[in-house]
Amino acid sequence: MGLTSNTVLIIAIVVGVALFAATIWLWPKLSGRTWRAVTGRIGLLLATQLALFSAIGLAANKSFLFYGSWADLFGQQTEMGKVVDHSMSSKDIKVVDKQHLDVPGGTKPQVGGQILKVAITGQKSKITSPGYVWLPPEYFQPQYKDKNFPASIVLTGYPGTAENLIKGLNYPMTAFKQAKAGKMKPMILVMLRPTVAPPRDTECVDIPNGPQTETFFGVDLPQAITDTFRVGKQPENMGFIGNSTGGYCALKIALHYPRTFGAAAGLSAYYEAPDDPTTGNLFMGDDKLKKRADVLYSLQHKAPAGTSFLVTSSEQGEPNITDTRKFIKGVKSPDRVSSIILPSGGHNFNTWRREIPPMLVWMSGRIHA
Repeated sequence: MGLTSNTVLIIAIVVGVALFAATIWLWPKLSGRTWRAVTGRIGLLLATQLALFSAIGLAANKSFLFYGSWADLFGQQTEMGKVVDHSMSSKDIKVVDKQHLDVPGGTKPQVGGQILKVAITGQKSKITSPGYVWLPPEYFQPQYKDKNFPASIVLTGYPGTAENLIKGLNYPMTAFKQAKAGKMKPMILVMLRPTVAPPRDTECVDIPNGPQTETFFGVDLPQAITDTFRVGKQPENMGFIGNSTGGYCALKIALHYPRTFGAAAGLSAYYEAPDDPTTGNLFMGDDKLKKRADVLYSLQHKAPAGTSFLVTSSEQGEPNITDTRKFIKGVKSPDRVSSIILPSGGHNFNTWRREIPPMLVWMSGRIHA
């Protein structure tokens, strides 16, 4: 039984309930002051609390996919990945594995598309990051063999993994179903996490004497995508999507690289880089760099270039609602802005799964092949 399976979670819940009931039932019998009675009470309390925390931890892990397996949880997966060169590898993007969607006939790429597990290296930033690339079925169909496709970079939050975008947020399956239903055009998705120097949260900033994360996402990654896949090099060919930290990165980088990205969607994005133990000193006293990392400041001081933005929040449950409204108000023509404002919804996967389908349709209407 896998770490993320429903069976394991149900067993943990049942054990917790059973131990709680046993504690209530046996407590009168263990009310004495003998060492056996005291030891029994301590044992029951510890066992009940352990079962409770295990159930909560398993539920949280199932939702956010911090660990994919028992071996991953206990640090037993230490073997290095093996690079397997395939026809779609390039100097910047190395394909290390392939997956398919669980759909009828999905083992054939021309039917179910293909998910490539990749290692991406930035030529300027010298950063290498793991990720996944979703190629829609049309990419492999003969009638499209000479056609380009629109592409979107998709970032998860911190400290998530790129796998969250596949298993937790269902990006490839959602894109597959939306395109099959005729609601959006086939689109390539390049899925990563924003953490390129783990465990540090670099907030997509070019840190002085540190990781050049903005350069990786704003310059290197788009270049690697267009050099490897059939994607055009104009702003209308590429979008940027993200949730939480990834949403902040998407909005910020699209603002600073309008000649690369024609559209950006920030799901539950915040608008200013945090300063906490996970980030360390991002700006090293450089006020200009700090202002560049402030999305609302950048929006106010940049010249509009015709970029399309989508921002999301909720009236109840999201802390970014006030700044999201400031962003909407601050967008000036020829830039365009759209929004998804839910009545309620927290900063979590359930909320983002409600926003991703309409967001992909929106993105498909803003970028093209």
